[in-house]
Amino acid sequence: METIRVELAERSYDIAIGTNVLKKIKDNLKSFDLSPKIAIVSNPTVFSLYGKTVLNAIKKARFDAVTVIIPDGETYKDLMWLQHIYKELLTHKLDRSSALIALGGGVVGDITGFAASTYMRGISYIQIPTTLLAQVDSSVGGKTGVNHKLGKNMIGTFWQPRLVWIDVDTLKTLPKKELVAGIAEVIKYGVIYDEALFHTLEAKKDKILNLDRKVLVHIIKRSCEIKADVVSKDERESGLRSILNFGHTIGHAIETATDYKKYLHGEAVALGM
Repeated sequence: METIRVELAERSYDIAIGTNVLKKIKDNLKSFDLSPKIAIVSNPTVFSLYGKTVLNAIKKARFDAVTVIIPDGETYKDLMWLQHIYKELLTHKLDRSSALIALGGGVVGDITGFAASTYMRGISYIQIPTTLLAQVDSSVGGKTGVNHKLGKNMIGTFWQPRLVWIDVDTLKTLPKKELVAGIAEVIKYGVIYDEALFHTLEAKKDKILNLDRKVLVHIIKRSCEIKADVVSKDERESGLRSILNFGHTIGHAIETATDYKKYLHGEAVALGM
């Protein structure tokens, strides 16, 4: 596996990237000082594909698993579904030493991170991103939040995960439209930070679209390295980190104006760029 460290003093964590590694997360769970209950937050589509594998890994690590399912789509990243997550955590009596696992794309990751940052004033969470966009961007850096009808991600926190666990093989089940939307975020890194990455995307476009494992691992790793470097230098976006918003100011406005229903996030960011 490839490992990248996000250096944030006592809040530092690893981004692990590999193929066919979902089940191996059990070994990492054992290394954290957690209470017996862990909640997986996911959506029906992703959970039907990968939920069983992650549940088995949790159980083999000798944790009790609680499953929380929210609908699939940006429209549902709101306070109502955040309340649903809180209700499930309280019903199953998760405590301050419990952890959440975000299994899904950016919507699941953002709302799970926000829930973790506010439940009992902050508990641990782990990101298992299953879309390209989440793997290269939203799962890293600790930005969490939900949408409001007047603005995207206007309610949220900075709350770093304990671990980001990326299995490139999850992209095999990703619709091509969402894969292409995720590439928009990788293009962003090429434009703002790394000309060589930009040229790699041009030269290896077909291999990326055909899910060549070696190329995917390379572009995901490089994207995460860039974001980790920027976040380590400016965690709370007081200066340098604002470069990561290239395309996002207009992109978020487009998403808000279309009620989060017309464009995928990556499509809106592409339009913004």
